[in-house]
Amino acid sequence: MKFSGTNVLITGASRGIGAQIAKILASYGLKVWINYRSGADEALKVKEEIEAAGGKAAVIQADVTKEEEFVAAVKVIVESDGELAYLVNNAGITKDKLALRMSVDDFTDVITANLTSAFIGCKEALKTMSKKKFGSVVNISSIVGEMGNPGQTNYSASKGGLNAMTKSFAKEAASRGIRYNAVTPGFIQTDMTHELKEEVKAEYEKNIPLKRFGNPSEVAEAVAFLLSDSSSYITGEVLKVNGGLYV
Repeated sequence: MKFSGTNVLITGASRGIGAQIAKILASYGLKVWINYRSGADEALKVKEEIEAAGGKAAVIQADVTKEEEFVAAVKVIVESDGELAYLVNNAGITKDKLALRMSVDDFTDVITANLTSAFIGCKEALKTMSKKKFGSVVNISSIVGEMGNPGQTNYSASKGGLNAMTKSFAKEAASRGIRYNAVTPGFIQTDMTHELKEEVKAEYEKNIPLKRFGNPSEVAEAVAFLLSDSSSYITGEVLKVNGGLYV
């Protein structure tokens, strides 16, 4: 895949899907900025792995739920590289509980981490990328933002909102040459799913037409496509990466 830009910021990239996105994008020749909030050692490990494979990477600490920190991080990147060409809003949390047991704080904490942080990033990207009239943003959403899930009212709301927000930004930014898209992963092999009991995994897999969980690389390649020149006529899209579980 071809990339006209030179660099990318991935939020929450010290582990899991975010780390794999960083590695895949570095393999395509982009300088990858690995954002982390508290996992400094993990972020440095991702950087070292990318550099050992011949890629370019840097780490940048910021709590992206705080506007001043997110804006400052983007400023550092632009001052270093002369641009911010691509952004992947990946940072997020879960606080799963049945709705009757979920506090307002449980709800708003997840909305802030998953949706408000992405809004800050999308807005700052629009301001920064408008100077060159070029750029692409991919928001990491979730299948539960499309179909809902018991015990995840807050998470579902945050991801459903992210899908809608992506479409709105796409319409506002198109005239400036900037694209916004989202991906909605289904069950992906991560630390979180690794903790599931084998019988639970087997039950989930029965409902997936491809009969398996996805792997982080499959999500990362979808992200790479949506950022790249190969998808230059695609904006406002919500791309499902779920093995056919929700179509």
